[in-house]
Formats: sequence, C-alpha cells, structure tokens
Amino acid sequence: MAMYRKLGKTSSQRKALLRNQVTQLIWHGKIVTTEARAKEVRKFAESIIAMAIRERDNYETVTVTVKVPVKDKDGKRVKEVVDGKKVTKYETVEKQIKKDLPSRLHARRQILRVLYPVVEVPKEAAGRKRNTKKVDLVAKLFDEYAPKYADRKGGYTRIVKIGQRKGDAALMVVLELV
Repeated sequence: MAMYRKLGKTSSQRKALLRNQVTQLIWHGKIVTTEARAKEVRKFAESIIAMAIRERDNYETVTVTVKVPVKDKDGKRVKEVVDGKKVTKYETVEKQIKKDLPSRLHARRQILRVLYPVVEVPKEAAGRKRNTKKVDLVAKLFDEYAPKYADRKGGYTRIVKIGQRKGDAALMVVLELV
C-alpha cells in the first residue's frame, strides 16, 4: 500500500502543487480542489497547524533600542547638513519585540520549508509593484490559528463534497479550516 497519492505527477510537480495548495489554504482559509488532492493537502496543513499550536507561547519579550529616521508631515525623511553633506536625522526609540526561543525558531523554519511566500496586491493597483506587501503566513499561524485551535486535539480541516467537475467528472470538494 502506498504512503501517499502520486496524483499523476512527477515528484517535483506534486511537491509544488501541495505546497501551493497548503499556502492558499492557510492564506484564504478554504480552497476548492479534487478529493484526492484535498486528502493529501490535509496531511500537510494539519501537521503545520499542530506545530504552530505546540510552539505558540514559546517566545520571550525583549526591549531593544532602535534608530528610527525622523519624518516630516508628508512622511519623507528629514535631512540635515553635517560637514557639507546631507545626512538623514535619526532618533532612538525603545521597542518591545518577540524573540523566538530555539524550538519555536526551528518550528518557524520547518513551516517556511512548506509554505510559499505570499505577496498581497491592493485591488486598485493590480499589476503594479507599488504598495505590495509580503504577508507573514507563519505569524498568522502562530498569532491567529494557534490560539483558535489550542483546545482541539486535531481535526483542524474539513472536507465538504460539492459535486463532479464538468470536464472529467472528478469529485470536487471544499477543503476549509474548521
């Protein structure tokens, strides 16, 4: 008996497909796919969520001093002349940051091995690089999903059958986070 479904793809194609679908599931909360793919994606997604739940509180809060550029009312950096050169003016600020302990850092990197980077593009500027921002899905897992599923012992996803696809009659399902 096979340990996983091959999905009619080579190993690199299969890994890419599963990584993409897990990323989209974590980002959007649900995806529509075939039943066989959903059952494979479920394995990856549940293990990633379980890892995030285990390490959700494994950090320490540290106070650091940071040099931040001074900005004017338009949001541009304030420059000052020092020795005949224009130099950005900085101020020091105290900030509280979360510092991952070693096991949480390892879990973060294990999760990043599976998830693809996601870039959010605003709808009004579709197709442009301006105002795009990278989404930190690992932070979403640790901050949003881990507290939500902390008291569950598994079963973080649900598969709902929605019927057959018109072209090849493959059984389509909705895979969603509970």
